[in-house]
Amino acid sequence: MLENLKVLAFTHYLQGPSCAQIFGDLGADVIKVESPKGAFERSWSGPDSFVNGVSVFFMLANRNMRSIAVNLKSGEGKKIIYDLVKEYDIVIENFRPGVMDKLGFGYEALREINPSVVYCSLSGFGSSGPYKDRPGQDLLAQSMGGIVDMTGSGRPSPVGTSFADAHSATLAAMGILAAVNNRQVTGKGHRVDVNLVESVLNLQMEPYAYYLNTPEKIWPDRLSSGLANRFQAAPYGVYETKDGYISISLCKHEDMLKVFEPGCLDGFTARDSVDRRDEYDAVVSRQLRKKTTEEWHQIFAEHGIWHTKPFTYQDIEHDPQIQWNKAIVTMRHPKAGDIRVLNHPVKYDGESTGIRLLPPDKGANTRDILLEAGYTSGEIDRLRQDGVVVWDDPA
Repeated sequence: MLENLKVLAFTHYLQGPSCAQIFGDLGADVIKVESPKGAFERSWSGPDSFVNGVSVFFMLANRNMRSIAVNLKSGEGKKIIYDLVKEYDIVIENFRPGVMDKLGFGYEALREINPSVVYCSLSGFGSSGPYKDRPGQDLLAQSMGGIVDMTGSGRPSPVGTSFADAHSATLAAMGILAAVNNRQVTGKGHRVDVNLVESVLNLQMEPYAYYLNTPEKIWPDRLSSGLANRFQAAPYGVYETKDGYISISLCKHEDMLKVFEPGCLDGFTARDSVDRRDEYDAVVSRQLRKKTTEEWHQIFAEHGIWHTKPFTYQDIEHDPQIQWNKAIVTMRHPKAGDIRVLNHPVKYDGESTGIRLLPPDKGANTRDILLEAGYTSGEIDRLRQDGVVVWDDPA
């Protein structure tokens, strides 16, 4: 769908590669620009997750792109990038603010070469301002974005995944496409800036708007009963049952009267689910502990009450809807073997985008990319001999 777009991705860790992979999944020609040592995520993986020496962290966010490995500090290496920028539509980078400028690849430098380039910078807190030099990382952004405080019950608790990286990558892709669309009208390039902390805030647009406008409506802490957040009326959350847990969403007072023991909510009104939230939720919590999760499932299903059990990762893997959606795909890697990852999450005319290219070996496409840019085979061999570009020969 984006086969007409060409992207240079100076990306590492998770935020940048996730953004670049969206464009690769949608058909764009994405070139991952790496140093001779390779991108960070090639040599690191959370909980030391390597399969036959291949980083799972690298495999999960670098598909559908090619790789060129260049010494970006050398004069000839810089020339290679400048030659490529002339022909490429989009540049994505997630180095610390100022690094690309020092290398000679900042927005102002590249727009001199290609005035129509769309240049996207992903950072922790923004490309300018008092925090621009602070390390930008998901947990730190969660903490500074307030969601750790909002999620905690008794103590601040982070969300159990790197959602700020993923969401900022999606916002960046949206911003880039908006800039590309505007360029088709005006011919003008743009700089797009996306940061982690505002991405965290963006996912809290509902509670933060309540706080900004009616701060008294935000409770000072979450309840231990199971209520999911500090702004919804009870019941709304994950509650303990006789043998496990059950999640309940947006249930009316009238529904609670139908399914719970007669008289247990005497003295409470629908308004009390807000005004006496803690007392109301305590009653709900006590009632739910009297039956098993399956018993509640049958009762709630009969009365049309929104509910589910909290799924584990194993539950998700084997869930029929997840399988129907083809949310998990398998890549057959020549070294790692079968690697399973999450699929591109959007369907187009009922179909997913598929995997065109496996996550590339470091510099694997350097020769082809340089040939496309007009370099001769002799020039490429000399650049490799001089260490300006690198790649490993196939085993």
